[in-house]
Amino acid sequence: MSTDPTHDSTIQCKHTAMIERLSNLHQSRVSNKTDPKDPSFESTKSFLLLFTNSKQAIESSLTQIQQNSDTNPTLDLKPELEKISLSITELEKLVSESSYFLPPYEVGSSLKTISDLKQTLDSVTSKLKPRKTFSFKNKHAKKPQTLSSKTKEAIENEPKQQMSYKAKDSPGYRSKENEILIKEFKDLEMGEFVLSNLTNCEVRLKGCFRTLFIDRLQNCKIYVGPVLGSILIEEVEGCLFVVASHQIRIHHAKESDFYLRCRSRPIIEHSFGVRFAPYCLCYDGMESDLKESNLDDDTGSWANVDDFQWLRNVQSPNWSVLQERERIDTVKI
Repeated sequence: MSTDPTHDSTIQCKHTAMIERLSNLHQSRVSNKTDPKDPSFESTKSFLLLFTNSKQAIESSLTQIQQNSDTNPTLDLKPELEKISLSITELEKLVSESSYFLPPYEVGSSLKTISDLKQTLDSVTSKLKPRKTFSFKNKHAKKPQTLSSKTKEAIENEPKQQMSYKAKDSPGYRSKENEILIKEFKDLEMGEFVLSNLTNCEVRLKGCFRTLFIDRLQNCKIYVGPVLGSILIEEVEGCLFVVASHQIRIHHAKESDFYLRCRSRPIIEHSFGVRFAPYCLCYDGMESDLKESNLDDDTGSWANVDDFQWLRNVQSPNWSVLQERERIDTVKI
């Protein structure tokens, strides 16, 4: 049996339009210097409208995929599932980037909706045979009694893959111990950079670049100039970070200190014993880099941390502001 070709094109059009809307909204935030007091600027109302439309488009696509599968069980729907996965990721990114002006209730409600969409996607994926595809797993996967080495590796790397499927192919420093690692970026020559599987290392990154991915660090000191886009940090313990970026998201961090400058509120998940303080880095040409990255003003967002695992109206026990007497002095690299 064959499926209606207009179904696939409809799904693709919906996803393309939605991703373009999300991308345009994000780009306008980064590039435009609109007065935040303007009611039209990043309002809760405009966010909810975009979020609702995107959610409905994803739900419609999931329904259409199930109908196509029932009509033609042999149809390869993996590309469509991957598009939906990307759409959910973009929607989660929208929530993260809007969290600094949204009421806590809207943040919590939106995250619950995204979690439901992920579960629905997982459910649809599991019903489509013989699919062994991607799967959102915010919680640790239940391990089978026996796991092959490849399966173990996939589970260990899963959080990073969820954060960015590109990270594994990007340049960076990987699998090093007891080293001082220094790199200087010029004229935005670097898009993405990765720090992965480092132990007892000190990293000094000067200049501007677009995105930084960090995972599996232990007892490291990380000093980074301004990052134009986002910094994603996963599975770190006993580390010191001095970083600046428009968006900073931290997963599975333990007993680590973060000296930040950021435009939006830092986000933590599944973390504890993490402390925050203002950015304290210095190097020749840094002021120019901060201005070019639109990070020359300290907005104080570093002290307004959103713990996505703690949505109550009281202070999260998982993070705190580092007392001044305990903070390090300005670091010159």
